[in-house]
Amino acid sequence: MERLWLEHYPEEIPTSISYDEKPLYAYLQDSAAKYEKKKALHFLGKELTYGELYEQVCSFASYLQGLGLEKGDRVAIMLPNTPQSVISYYGVLLAGGIVVQTNPLYMERELEYQLKDSGARMIVCLDILYPKVTNVKGKTDLEHVIVTGIKDYLPFPKNMIYPMIQKRQYKMVVHPEHGGDTHLFESIILESDGDVTPVDIDSKEDLALLQYTGGTTGYPKGVMLTHFNLVANAQMSLAWLYKSKEGEESILAILPFFHVYGMTAVMNYSISIGAKMILLPKFEAKDVLKTIHKEKPTLFPGAPTIYIALLNHPSLSKYDLSSIEACISGSAPLPAEVQEQFEQVTNGKLVEGYGLTETSPITHSNFVWGTRVGGSIGVPWPDTDSTIFRTDTLEQADVDEIGEIAVKGPQVMKGYWNRPEETANVMKDGWFLTGDLGYMDERGYFYIVDRKKDMIIAGGFNIYPREIEEVLYEHESIQEAVVAGIPDPYRGETVKAYIVLKQGSNVTEEELNEYCRKHLAAYKVPRMYEFREELPKTAVGKILRRALVDEEKKKVEEHNQKTI
Repeated sequence: MERLWLEHYPEEIPTSISYDEKPLYAYLQDSAAKYEKKKALHFLGKELTYGELYEQVCSFASYLQGLGLEKGDRVAIMLPNTPQSVISYYGVLLAGGIVVQTNPLYMERELEYQLKDSGARMIVCLDILYPKVTNVKGKTDLEHVIVTGIKDYLPFPKNMIYPMIQKRQYKMVVHPEHGGDTHLFESIILESDGDVTPVDIDSKEDLALLQYTGGTTGYPKGVMLTHFNLVANAQMSLAWLYKSKEGEESILAILPFFHVYGMTAVMNYSISIGAKMILLPKFEAKDVLKTIHKEKPTLFPGAPTIYIALLNHPSLSKYDLSSIEACISGSAPLPAEVQEQFEQVTNGKLVEGYGLTETSPITHSNFVWGTRVGGSIGVPWPDTDSTIFRTDTLEQADVDEIGEIAVKGPQVMKGYWNRPEETANVMKDGWFLTGDLGYMDERGYFYIVDRKKDMIIAGGFNIYPREIEEVLYEHESIQEAVVAGIPDPYRGETVKAYIVLKQGSNVTEEELNEYCRKHLAAYKVPRMYEFREELPKTAVGKILRRALVDEEKKKVEEHNQKTI
C-alpha cells in the first residue's frame, strides 16, 4: 500500500517512532522525578505538584493491594474530572489492576450491566452516586466501594461551602462511614503508607483499560486496550504536537477522562510531558471562558459542540483566549465555519482529528502546524496505516472512491472483552474496520462521509448527513444542526434536520428550505425541519443522532398502534 500522506509530513514529525515498552504509569513516575515541584493539577483553586500527585497515587495503589487487589483485577472509576479521578486511574494501574472507566451519568441499569460485564471487584465513586452503587452492588461482583466528594480537593473556604450547594442542588448529603466494604478516599490518602508491591507488567499483552463503547447499537462492548496501546498513542501525540514544550504546557481538561479521547489527549498526554492539567468537573461555557482568561491554558483539546458553545456565548468578547496555541477537535465532525471563527478569536490553531475507542483513540489528524485541508480528517499518524475497503468485497478502493475506512497500528485494541466473534467481525487480516464511510484523495488525505449506520437511503439515493450538516452550519442563524434519516412509507427514509438557533436569531422552515436548495442537490434537501432548544448529547458533547432516530421510530409505532 502506497502511503501517499507521508510526503506531506513536516520534517519535525517522524514517520515512525521507537515506542517505550513500559507500563503507562511509568510516565507519571518519570514526570514526578523530572518535575517534582511543578504543578500537575489545578482544580478550582487547589493545586498539586507532580511530587504530591505521585505520592498520593502510591498511597492509593498501596491501599488497593491491601484490600486484596491482584494483577488483572478490574476497578471501576465513576468520577468527573477531579484530582481523585487522576489519582484513582494511575493508582489502579500501579497496583496492577485494569481500569474500567464508568460514566457518572449512568442510570442503575447501565451501571449494573457494565459492572457485571467487566467483573469489577471495586469501584471509586462520588458520594452523591453512592446510593446508586449500593443499589446494584448485590447484583454484581463488587466487593469494595471507595467514596469521595468534590469538596475533598477544594481549597478553603470552598470546601466548607460546597456541601451546602450540593444539598441544594442534589437534595441530599451522603455521609458514608469508613469501614467494612466502604472506604473513604480522604482517609485512604491520609492513612495508607504508600508502600506498593511491584507488579510485573508486559506492556504489549497486559490490559490497562476496559473502555466501553457508547452502545448506540446493541449492548456496549468493553474495548481491551493494553498499556502499549495507550503509551503508543501518547507518544504519537507528542510527535504530532512537536512545538509543545515538556514541563511548560498547561492543558484545559474539560473533556471527561471517562471518555477515551479525554483520557488520552488530555490526561495521559499531560502526564507524559509534565504539563499542568486545569481540571473542570463539568462543562459550563461561562466557567470555561473565565478559566481560560485566568489560568491561561496553552492547549485545549475539545469537541465541536464545546467550541460552538463558547463562540456563541454572549460574554465571549469580555475574555482573553489568546493563550491557546493549539486544539485538536475530536468526537464529531468539525464544521469549517467553527474552525475559522475559533482561530480568529484565539489566534491559535484548531484542527480536526479522528479516532475511535478501539484505537486508543487517535488515528488521523490534520497538521497543527502544516498543510491543512478543509473538510478532511487529515492524514494517518506515525506508524498508522489506513486504507479504504469496498464495503461489499473488502477489496481496496480506488482514490476518491467511497468505502469503509480501515486502520492498522500500535494503538489498535487487543479486541472486545469476552466477545471473540464480535472482535473477528471488525478485525480482518490485521486491519480494524471502523464502520465509518469515507475516501482518500490523491494526496493521501482522508475524508469522512458518515457512519455506515447513519447513511440515509431515500428513494434509492445514498445520502450522507454530514454533507447536509456542513451546509446548515454555514447559515448565519444556526448554532447547532444534526440530520437524520427517519421512516418514510414512500421513500423508505426521508431527511430531517434538527436545528438549534443562535440566541436572538430567527429563521423559518421555508427560508431554510430555500437556502438548502441553493447548496444541495434536490434529493439531499431536508424534507422536514424541527427547531429545538437543545440537542441530545453524550458527555463529550457528541450529538446523539441515534437518539433522535429512535424518537421518530417510537412516534411511528405509537401512530400505527392508534390506527389499528
